[in-house]
Amino acid sequence: MGKALKCDLCENQATVHLTQILNNKVHKVDLCESCAQEKGVTDPNGFSLADLLAGSMSEEIETNSNDTICPICGYTRKDFRKTGRLGCPECYEHFGQTVRSLLDNMHKGTRHCGKIPTHVQEHLSYREEVSRLEEELQKAVEAERYEEAAEFRDQIEEVRKSRDKAEKDGR
Repeated sequence: MGKALKCDLCENQATVHLTQILNNKVHKVDLCESCAQEKGVTDPNGFSLADLLAGSMSEEIETNSNDTICPICGYTRKDFRKTGRLGCPECYEHFGQTVRSLLDNMHKGTRHCGKIPTHVQEHLSYREEVSRLEEELQKAVEAERYEEAAEFRDQIEEVRKSRDKAEKDGR
């Protein structure tokens, strides 16, 4: 059996092992039972892995700290640091800069660029195609290219018919 790991905060034997990948780097923390409880690792409501691993949350909150209070729920930056959660929707506005800084440090940015469900993507593609064709139709009419405008009109009609058929078929 391998050598027993020691707690990163004291010299006791580590029994709690945490791993996080942050900015493509693996961060590991080994804690004894008492340090894990002290840091809130065993309490899902009071535990912030980012806070424990990088200390970035504490540092960021401390540097921005005027200890402002949310006007709606009364949450403070200290409350946010302690729980890793905000108290109400207004907190996102009130503590926005702090939250953005933390997200920038933990992720590749603050804008979600995840996947779009297939049916939503199909609907967006349909709308984009119709909008593009309508713009081309308008340009052709303004330039008095009426045969071309008729072709765009027909294409718009075809796109709409195929969309209606797809919806009927349950796609």
